[in-house]
Amino acid sequence: MAEDLTQDTELNEEQPVTETNPDANWYVVHTYSGYEKKVKDNIESTIKNRKLQDTILEVSIPLQEVVEINKKGQRVPVSRKLFPGYVLVHMVMNDETWYVVRNTRGVTGFVGPGSKPVPLTEKEMENLGINSETGKVAVEFEVGDTIIATAGAWENTVGAIRSINESKQTVTIMVDMFGRETPVELNFMEIRKM
Repeated sequence: MAEDLTQDTELNEEQPVTETNPDANWYVVHTYSGYEKKVKDNIESTIKNRKLQDTILEVSIPLQEVVEINKKGQRVPVSRKLFPGYVLVHMVMNDETWYVVRNTRGVTGFVGPGSKPVPLTEKEMENLGINSETGKVAVEFEVGDTIIATAGAWENTVGAIRSINESKQTVTIMVDMFGRETPVELNFMEIRKM
C-alpha cells in the first residue's frame, strides 16, 4: 500500500503546519470504506478538544484528479479518493496519539505489521508531493494565474489568484456572488492551474 502513494492529498485548511515537529512522521491509517472524511473530521475534532496540535499536525485524504464524461457528453474534472479506505496522518507517534487515532470511530488500524505503525519513507512522501522538511505541499502558483477549484464547496469555480498565503497553504480568488465580487480562500490541494 505505502509504495503506491502517488498523487495529491487533500490538506486541512484549519490546521496549517506552521512549525514542523522533527519527531513527526506520516502514517497511513486504514478506515472503513466510505468513512475517510468522517475519520478525518473526528480526528481533527479530537485534536482541538485534547489540544494535540503539537503532536498530531495534519490529517489528509489522498485524492486523484480524473476526467469523467457527464450526461451531456462534456469532459468534467473530478477528484476521487486515490486509496479508498485510507487516510494519512502527520503525527508524533506516542501512546496518546496512537490511542487517539486508533480509537477513532471508523478506524480499523494503522498500516504496518501487527499493531506497530510504519511511517512513510522519504520517497513515498515525495511521490505525494509532500516536502518532508516543511510538511507542506510543493506548489507553483503565482498571483494572476487562472485556477479551477477541484474539490470543496467551490468545486468547478474558475478564478484568477489575487493573493497567496504560503503559511496557511491557501490562495484567494474573487468570485461573483449576488452581483458583487467576494474573496474566496481555497486550499492548495483544492485547486489546479487552467
